[in-house]
Amino acid sequence: MTRILIKNGAVLTSDGWKEPGFVLVDDDVLDLVQEGYPPNDLQIDQVIDAEHCAVMPGFINGHTHLSQTFMRGLAGGRALLPWLKNLIWPLQGAISPEELQLAAYLGLVENLKCGATDVIDHHKVAKSTVYTDHVCQAADEIGLRFTLARSWSDKGKNAEDPKAILEDLERLFLKWQGNSRVGIANGPLALWRCSRETLTVSHQMAQAYNSFTHFHVAETQEEVQMSLDEYGLRPVEWLKSIDVMDRDTQVVHAVWVTDDEIKWMKEANALVVHCPVSNAVLGSGIAPIAKMLSEGVLIRIGTDGPASNDNQDTLESLKTAVNLARISTKDATILPPSQALQLGVGNRVLAAGKAADLIVVDLNHPRAVPVQDIDSAIVLSSHGADVDTVIVEGKVLMQNKKVLVLDEQALLSECRTAIKGLRSRAGLSS
Repeated sequence: MTRILIKNGAVLTSDGWKEPGFVLVDDDVLDLVQEGYPPNDLQIDQVIDAEHCAVMPGFINGHTHLSQTFMRGLAGGRALLPWLKNLIWPLQGAISPEELQLAAYLGLVENLKCGATDVIDHHKVAKSTVYTDHVCQAADEIGLRFTLARSWSDKGKNAEDPKAILEDLERLFLKWQGNSRVGIANGPLALWRCSRETLTVSHQMAQAYNSFTHFHVAETQEEVQMSLDEYGLRPVEWLKSIDVMDRDTQVVHAVWVTDDEIKWMKEANALVVHCPVSNAVLGSGIAPIAKMLSEGVLIRIGTDGPASNDNQDTLESLKTAVNLARISTKDATILPPSQALQLGVGNRVLAAGKAADLIVVDLNHPRAVPVQDIDSAIVLSSHGADVDTVIVEGKVLMQNKKVLVLDEQALLSECRTAIKGLRSRAGLSS
């Protein structure tokens, strides 16, 4: 059992920011979360001084593709579908299990350094069980909370057999169901690549294992038109018609949704994962977040994969979400920093009895000082690189901006070497 005291910081509680405040971590839970200074008689093993820092829940990266850490920097000037067909799919097709594991380590370390304590990976490379198992193993070793949404498609190019899809999903659910940090979700790629039958059965399977379905919906106008052409219904409307729109549904992107579709998502208690930077980079559009917020839709922030962002900095995505929501409505009151921050942390605060998952964000830098509003200093003035400390399940994974769970420089070196062989096999120029 380890007891860690974090003192002298601004602590995010259910009653707002408490400054100064302190947090006592007792093994894997928060024992004390209080305003003021800690008593002198506390029994502790480690002290972290958080002066001029914010102490808060870690970010939830609601949607990414870890394999794409080896594909970043390739989206400039390309629309979604040509970018996928000409670059991303060839690289995914050529990647080896060992390269994918390196990409996963790299992506998880990037998320860790940007303050994410929870990551949802829409895992696209599922050519064999080895690939998927390598990614889950990497996540287990890094120590973040991690959900692998096992992607699949049973229509179009590289379609999988529906029976094989369902068997592998069940294998993964069974293999990882006892792990406190690593979980599995159903991850169909997109509506136009999935049959109704496999979609409904896989969604029911996810629910049976207390999990969810997580997939791209209405990301582009072209995808909406595909749905209209094939089903005569818009994407959310079609999902509603086949009973795959409920509290266990995570709708990623939702850029091109109507007022009715927003209302249906709200009624279903579905979660929307907003990826503002990726949507902007690919020119997909601006999701109607202001309308969703006014209707009470549940929203979480995702970075999307590094191939279309090109990073996994949740703080950058939060600031972009604020800016796009305001410019699209011409309303400067939309999505204030305090509300944006809650989208980033999943509406969580620090409280006694909660899991010991938290981050310390350094606000003692020229972009934030003087700190007159803590939420603004974090959301509008800070970067992922300002995260100083990350603790998950009571274990310190990063402190003083140094990753403690692996040799970061050795990892970067391995990744630089590996990408050369991958590009060659994928037929891309050196």
